[in-house]
This record gives sequence, C-alpha cells and structure tokens, in this order.
Amino acid sequence: MSAVAEDLRLRADYARTEVVDTTALPWVDSPAPGVERRMIERDGGEAARATSIVRYAPGARFAAHTHPLGEEILVLDGTFADEHGVYPAGTYLKNPPGSRHAPFTDTGCTLLVKLRHLQPDDTERVVVDTQSAPWLPGLVLGLQVKPLSDFAGEHAALVQWAPGTVFTPHRHWGGEEILVLDGVFEDEHGRYPAGTWMRSPHLSQHAPFSREGCTIFVKVGHVPEATAARPGAPR
Repeated sequence: MSAVAEDLRLRADYARTEVVDTTALPWVDSPAPGVERRMIERDGGEAARATSIVRYAPGARFAAHTHPLGEEILVLDGTFADEHGVYPAGTYLKNPPGSRHAPFTDTGCTLLVKLRHLQPDDTERVVVDTQSAPWLPGLVLGLQVKPLSDFAGEHAALVQWAPGTVFTPHRHWGGEEILVLDGVFEDEHGRYPAGTWMRSPHLSQHAPFSREGCTIFVKVGHVPEATAARPGAPR
C-alpha cells in the first residue's frame, strides 16, 4: 500500500499546455491492495484534484468513501462495479459532489478517473453506456459526437474523427482536456497517438485534424484560470 504526499503538485500549473504519453507513466500503488494508478495530473495528497489511469486487478476493491467535489470515470476495459451497478467497458460515470460508494471489480478493469473537477452545485449522477448511445453529427463533415455530461459551461463527450477530418481553428474558454482512445489525433503542434493525454489552458487555441482517424474523450470548460488553484478552491 502507499499514500500520496499531501503537497504533491504534478502538472498543476493550469496556465501550461501539457502533453503526456500515459502508456509510459509508471504504475503506482494506491492505498487499496490490487489497485494501481498512473498519475497524470495531481494537486494535493490522497484528497486531491487529480486525473489518473487506474487499474484494478481481478477481485480488487476500495473501501467505501465520499467524493466531496465529485468524480468522473470512463471505463477503458474490463468491468467496473459498485453497490449502485455494474459498468462494462465504454461506460461513463459522473458521481456528483458528496456522493459515496464502495467500488470493486470481479474481472479486473482499467479506468480514466477524474477527481474534484466538478462544480459544487453539479448534483446530477450520470451513467452513459457509450457502446449503445448513438453518435450524433459533429460541427464538420467526418466528425461524430457522443455527449456525456453538460453543466454550466463544462462539457464532456466522446468524439470520433473519420480519416482526413479537419476542424476549424478555435479557442477554448475554460480550457480543454483530451485523452486519445484510439487512432491518431493531430493539430499544428504535433501528433498524438492512442494513450496521449493533453490539457490546454483557458483561452488556448488550435486547429485540430486527424489524417488516420481517431476517437477521443474530450472535456472542456473546467480548467482553472489561476495557476495556483488548490482542491476545493473557487474556480
């Protein structure tokens, strides 16, 4: 078992653009046996504003705990569960601020987990089976979208890019975060294969495209403007 130092700040300067190959990050033990995480960004200790790839071994479980500022989960593979339900690969969960659960898995699973990124008054619990949810037309030809969550200017979605799709240059109010799930995403700054995580600051601008095609998880409108934000601080 291990615990995170209370003052850990990992990619916590929100004025910076960050690009991380999550597949190259080391697995770090969590306080629960059989649960490991690749820490992508973190501001605080075990109670932190954080984004991680989390891996549960078959039969692993976490003790019941509360999420004061909520939690978002995207099940990347395997089957995740808690006392409220069973969530196969492709499921998106939004557990609102103040929610409590005791997560576990029988078969093992890998998750994208975001902690303390929700607004305090975002009280809706959301569960989306993205395997069955329909793709909706995007803003340009070749783009399809599966909306996941929408609250007060913060949006999360899956976005699928057909090969050769080009999007208009645009600016992100409240920043943007992307995890490339498959294929290769691109913009004028670089190429980002599957497993790449990116965070762009408030008012950042780019012109994205994909030559090969890709699927990405996207969250916008949630990146703090201040560079020294701490968990629970006003945003």
